[in-house]
Amino acid sequence: MRFIVRVVVNAFAIWVVTLMPVLQVSVRPFPPGRDLQMIITLLGIALIFALVNTIIGTVIKIIAFPLYILTLGLIGLIINGFLLWLTAWITHFFGWGLEVNSFWWGVVAAIVISLINWIFSIILRPQRKAADSR
Repeated sequence: MRFIVRVVVNAFAIWVVTLMPVLQVSVRPFPPGRDLQMIITLLGIALIFALVNTIIGTVIKIIAFPLYILTLGLIGLIINGFLLWLTAWITHFFGWGLEVNSFWWGVVAAIVISLINWIFSIILRPQRKAADSR
């Protein structure tokens, strides 16, 4: 259930990022490109992004652990941008998906996606203290 919520929140975050024309990130939906196709495309992109982040991102973060220490965690921004760019590259082969015009705009878009995910994690986090006091 948590994975599905994570995919839906990622889809929303990617949609918000595509609404910001400054970031030069767009989505190419399934043909004919109506609302339902756009929603399905965003969910597909979010699913691929979650899988890339879970599988490849974990390996990269373990390998780059010394760089996390040296840069005080700032390398994480570059890694998240790379994972977003990798998601765009993977979805490109399907004929639909995410389009990132520049790696650095992808890094900025990944920061915005991370902020939106952080906000939703605060909102959707179960309240353990309230449940424990009963």
